[in-house]
Amino acid sequence: MKQATMQGRSGAWTRRVSDLVKANHILVRQGVLDGYGHVSARSPDHPDRFLLARSLAPASVQADDIVELDLDSRPVGREDRQLYLERYIHGEIYRRRPDVLAVVHSHSPTVIPFGIGPVPMRPVCHVCGFIGPGVPLFEIRDTVGDRSDLLIRDQALGRQLAIALDDKAVCLQRGHGAVVVAGSIPQAVARSVYLELNARLQIQAITLAGGDRGINYLSAGESQATIETQGDFDRAWAAWCEEESRARGEDR
Repeated sequence: MKQATMQGRSGAWTRRVSDLVKANHILVRQGVLDGYGHVSARSPDHPDRFLLARSLAPASVQADDIVELDLDSRPVGREDRQLYLERYIHGEIYRRRPDVLAVVHSHSPTVIPFGIGPVPMRPVCHVCGFIGPGVPLFEIRDTVGDRSDLLIRDQALGRQLAIALDDKAVCLQRGHGAVVVAGSIPQAVARSVYLELNARLQIQAITLAGGDRGINYLSAGESQATIETQGDFDRAWAAWCEEESRARGEDR
């Protein structure tokens, strides 16, 4: 059943679904998502619900693939199609964080080393100031021991991940990837892209310095100032949407 028909929906709902589809495609083109990972948005009409694609490679997501779920990560109404196993990541974060309007879960490749090693992720440039308040780590072994597949398979694990995230913008998942949250879809997309960029630049700086000492990271004050001035990364979002539109046109 195609649940997310546009008929009878508010303009805000329609726009959010459209942006969510764009977000999936942009994150693939920017190398944050591949065949796996997912991005969601809180429903503009019902804050106790969220929008997430059915289980599908992000590059293939279209408006008809978007499913509306409640905070228990159950579909609102009838839904016969397969859903993402890890949808509980989204439901439990939205439950715990009323300020969050968009969530990205990715296996962003350069980010993963920071979840398995001793060097914390810290902001190295102005577009990455959202990292400044800290990047916690969710260690799934603390909840289920050492025989899991590292996936967030149920509400209990989603709840523990949301607790680990706390009030931060990013939480690493050891050996798995990361969760990024934001107050809008464009901001969540930009933070996910720039998280991967920061990881790459930080590793380069560590390599040049021969270690983590002596690297001049952003200060707490600088990080906060960039958070306040960046907003939703409107210019980056517009550029990515235009690039995606051109690429889709060429693909046809």
